[in-house]
Amino acid sequence: MSTATSCTSEASTTAQPIQIHRPRAAEPAGPQRWSVADIEALFNLPLTELIFRAQTVHREHFDPAEIELATLLSIKTGGCPEDCGYCPQSVHYDTGVDATKLMEVDAVREAALAAKNAGATRFCMGAAWRAPKDRDVEKVAELVREVKSLGLEACCTLGMLTENQAQELKKAGLDYYNHNLDTAPETYGKIISTRDYQDRLETLEHVRNAGVSVCCGGIVGMGESRTERAGLVAQLANMDPYPDSVPINELVQVEGTPLHGTEKLDPFEFVRTIAVARITMPTARVRLSAGRRGLGEGVQALCFLAGANSIFYGDKLLTTGNPEADDDRALISRLGLKVKHVMG
Repeated sequence: MSTATSCTSEASTTAQPIQIHRPRAAEPAGPQRWSVADIEALFNLPLTELIFRAQTVHREHFDPAEIELATLLSIKTGGCPEDCGYCPQSVHYDTGVDATKLMEVDAVREAALAAKNAGATRFCMGAAWRAPKDRDVEKVAELVREVKSLGLEACCTLGMLTENQAQELKKAGLDYYNHNLDTAPETYGKIISTRDYQDRLETLEHVRNAGVSVCCGGIVGMGESRTERAGLVAQLANMDPYPDSVPINELVQVEGTPLHGTEKLDPFEFVRTIAVARITMPTARVRLSAGRRGLGEGVQALCFLAGANSIFYGDKLLTTGNPEADDDRALISRLGLKVKHVMG
């Protein structure tokens, strides 16, 4: 798996036009397609020009009026031994989140059916593990089969996986595995110390080798610079191939975590991140994920214009709030957009 080489951009806020690579859907994304400097030059474009370029790329590969709905359920909450500075589920921080056991099959099936009835096409299950044990993966595989039986796409985020565990989930029918890089390599050590960047890359490689589609993105607003945001996008865009699904999260600040009190990201910078992700990863689903509640309707609309075409949908996103389903439906309707049809 290729990783991008970090460098410091000399681009000014009036950067000259740069070549934009627009592979067709059938083309693989080659390694080292984007340098950090080129990506930062995109960030530095006037916002109107950046959105225009992103919308142009978006229309080459997707229906610009279609939004995919995905639902995320925490099937095992809290008690995680990792020390991610943003996460209320870590045992290292007092955030009021109580640890729970893995949910039973019937309860997960009920939640998945409710998600399908509300219009979701993908059902994601998250468990607060550093790395699941084989017996844990066996139980999750049973949950995957239940979700698939309802005609939904199944996605999991369970922490680090071995090659055999990834293959076990694939046999159960898993469509996507989410494992975010979180941030650029240079910033990573400031956010987490209990695993390194290579651990994340190895899990992604195991997932890809098992034939499961990769869902991989990051979190912005953790105090990183624009260059470091460009570094995160470079890591994602230069994967071979780049992820099928790219969730872009804005930090949800939770009292008790080390990143609580971080200066909030300018909302237009979030829109820029969406646009740059769309340009550099043309055929990926770019998803508005955690932090969407705080963006407001106007910024969300700009994100759709900039190439976001998927949202996490429902009243909860793991342990932080997400806009209510009715509000999401109303916004989609007011913007004249349409929901990707449920499968099955």
